[in-house]
Amino acid sequence: MTRTWVRELTGWMLAAAVALTTAAIVASSPRAELLFRDGDSLVVALLSRSILSGEPLDWAMSSVLFLPETAVFSVLRVLLPLGVDGLFAVSAVIGILALYGAIRLVAGRARDDRAPVGWSVGAISVFGLLAMTEASASRDALELASLQLTTTYYSATVVAVVLSIGLVRRVLDGSSQPVGLVVALGAVAALSTLTNPLYAAWFAAPFVIVSVAFLIRRAHRVPVLGLLSATLTGVGLGLLLRIPFGSWIANTGAGYAQPTLWRESVDYYAHLTAERLQAPLGVVALFIVIALLILGVVRSIRADGPGPRFVAAASWTFPLAVTLGAIALGTHAARYLEPIAFLPMLALVASPRPLRLPLVARRRVAAGAAALMLVGGAVSAPHLATAASGSSADPDLACVTDWIDAAGRTGAGQFWTARLPKLHLEDPARLVQVDHRLNGYAWLVNRADFRVGEVTFLVQDSQSAPWELPVSAVPDEIVDCGRWSILDFASTPLPLGTAHS
Repeated sequence: MTRTWVRELTGWMLAAAVALTTAAIVASSPRAELLFRDGDSLVVALLSRSILSGEPLDWAMSSVLFLPETAVFSVLRVLLPLGVDGLFAVSAVIGILALYGAIRLVAGRARDDRAPVGWSVGAISVFGLLAMTEASASRDALELASLQLTTTYYSATVVAVVLSIGLVRRVLDGSSQPVGLVVALGAVAALSTLTNPLYAAWFAAPFVIVSVAFLIRRAHRVPVLGLLSATLTGVGLGLLLRIPFGSWIANTGAGYAQPTLWRESVDYYAHLTAERLQAPLGVVALFIVIALLILGVVRSIRADGPGPRFVAAASWTFPLAVTLGAIALGTHAARYLEPIAFLPMLALVASPRPLRLPLVARRRVAAGAAALMLVGGAVSAPHLATAASGSSADPDLACVTDWIDAAGRTGAGQFWTARLPKLHLEDPARLVQVDHRLNGYAWLVNRADFRVGEVTFLVQDSQSAPWELPVSAVPDEIVDCGRWSILDFASTPLPLGTAHS
C-alpha cells in the first residue's frame, strides 16, 4: 500500500512539473495572446468576477456555459492573492493536471504486470510536448493541444471525455463496484452536457459507434448496454438541465451545423493542416499524432482484454469519428477537432506494461526522466510568473484603464477592442460592449451593462470597425494610448441602441 501511494504521489509531482514546463513555454510564445488577452479567452474571468461581485447577472453566453471552468477560476480568485493573469497561469497548470488525473484513471489499476503511473506520466508528457510545438497567436490555427491551457476552449469537456473513457475501461476491466462507476459515468455525462453539449459529439456519439463491436460478444453485452444507457440518459438529463439557463444561452449552437457546406469544411481544415505543416514543429507534431494513431490501431487488435481494447479503439476511432462528423456538419472551427490532440495519447495507457528492461535499468531510466522533469518544472515556474505579468507591464493597457477609472464615466468599445481593458478596470461595467453602430453587443457579456442607456466616450483600436454613430457628434478630445485611442464625448452623450447577440 505504501509503495502504491508513493508511486501515485510521484506521478502527480511529475505531472505538475510537466504542466509547469508546458505552461511556461506556451506562455512565453505568441500563443500567450490566447492565454491572457484574446477576447474569447477572457469570458470565464469576466463571469467569475461578475458572480463574486454580487452584481445583477443577465449574461449572454454561447452554447457553452463554462460552469466547471468558472467554478475553478472563482475558487482560485478567492484563495490566491494574484492578479487576473496570474490566475490564468495557475488555471493553465491545473488544466494539464486535471487531464493527467483523467488519463491516470484510463490507465487502470496498478498490478505487478502493469505500470500505469509511469505510462500516464509519459502520456501527459507527450501531450505537453505537442502543446509546446504550438506558437501561433491565432485562435483558428490547427494548434489544439495548447487550447487545454485556456479557461475558455473546452478544457473541462476535454477532461470529461477522458474521464468517461476511464470509467468505461474500469467497468470492462471487471471492477468490484460496476454500479457505482456506471452511475458516475451518467453523472459526468449529465454535468458535461449541461455545460457544453459538445460532449455528446466528442464522447457519446463515438461511444455508441464503438460499442457495436463490443455488443457482438455476449459476455460484454450487459456491461456495455449499462454504460450506453448511463451515457445517453446523462446526455438527455444534461440537455434538460440547460432549460433553466435558457435566458443565458444567446446561441444554442444549432446554426453551426450546415451540412450543405461540407466541401467548404474539407477545404477549410485542409488549409489549416497545410498551414500547420509549414513549420518544422508542425511536422513533428503531425508525426507524433500519426504514430500514436497507428499504435492505437495495433493495440486495439492485440489487446488482452475488453478494457484495454476499448481504450485503444477509442484512441483512434473517436478522433476519426469527430473529424468526419465535423466535416459532415459543415463546421469551420479548429477547436471542434480537439480530440485529435488529446485522445491519441490514450494509446500509451491502453496496455501499460513495464518496459522490457532489467529492473535496475528500468529504475535508472525512470529516475533520470523524473529528474529531468522536476528540474524542468522548477526552472519553468519563474518564467511562467514572468509571462503572467505581461498585462501589468503593458503601458498602453494601463493608459486606457487608468483614464477610464479616473473619469468615473461609462464608455463603449467593440468586442475585440474592449474585452481586455474591460477585464482590467476597477468596474468592468464602465466599458460597455457594442457594435460599430453603438447597439449593445450581447455576446459573452453581462447584459446588465446596457442599462446605462448612454455613453460619453469610445475606445477603439486597429480591430475596430469604422463608427456609424446614432447622432452627429465630434469628440471633445482624443486620448492617445498607444494601440488604443479614447474618443471623449463628454459634452455630447451618445445613446446606446437596441442590444443584439
